[in-house]
Amino acid sequence: MLSSYKTVEKNGSAEIVIRKSRFIGHARPVETEEEALSFIAEIKKQHSAATHNCSAYVIGERDEHQKQSDDGEPSGTAGKPILEVIKHQGLKNVAVVVTRYFGGIMLGAGGLIRAYTDGAVVGLAAACPVKQVLHRDVYVEIDYTWLGKVEHELRGRGTRLGETLFADKVTLHCQPTASEAEVFSAWLTDITSGQGKVTMGIEHYVAEPIEGVDTP
Repeated sequence: MLSSYKTVEKNGSAEIVIRKSRFIGHARPVETEEEALSFIAEIKKQHSAATHNCSAYVIGERDEHQKQSDDGEPSGTAGKPILEVIKHQGLKNVAVVVTRYFGGIMLGAGGLIRAYTDGAVVGLAAACPVKQVLHRDVYVEIDYTWLGKVEHELRGRGTRLGETLFADKVTLHCQPTASEAEVFSAWLTDITSGQGKVTMGIEHYVAEPIEGVDTP
């Protein structure tokens, strides 16, 4: 699993108007090509009256699955610009559709490329780009007498915390990054003088916002 990657957080869409043509950018996170194709088909159904529904997606840890469609626009003026926006922003596991309702004014090849680029940009922005960072659950069970000290140390370290379980003993749910989980576990053992019972849990991704997303 990747230690981190950039994608989008949710379904999103936004519209721009260029020389009377409406361009609506739609984007959503996807894990498989089947999900991407289903999303594209869904948008095409919702906007069946549109002139074009052009699309692209990038999926996989190494961007193994990439596909684009001009959907009737001149070759290279729609699907490729959408794909380039996804790649330029370094996004993975994302599908984008840009819907066009023709406004009666021809844009030319250069104008189409710019329009579909801008449509992809606004659609991705509406879907909220995020950085998915791989974390690992680490649980520490301690006596109540240790709670104040351990919480203080965790705050000082800036550790991400889940729910705390209060029973005969206290169990703190910690979520360090996966790369530091082993060192973090040893640190927990050290600060509790070996009195804390440390248990490693599963790895999972946690979304973090991306500030100032770069655009072409």
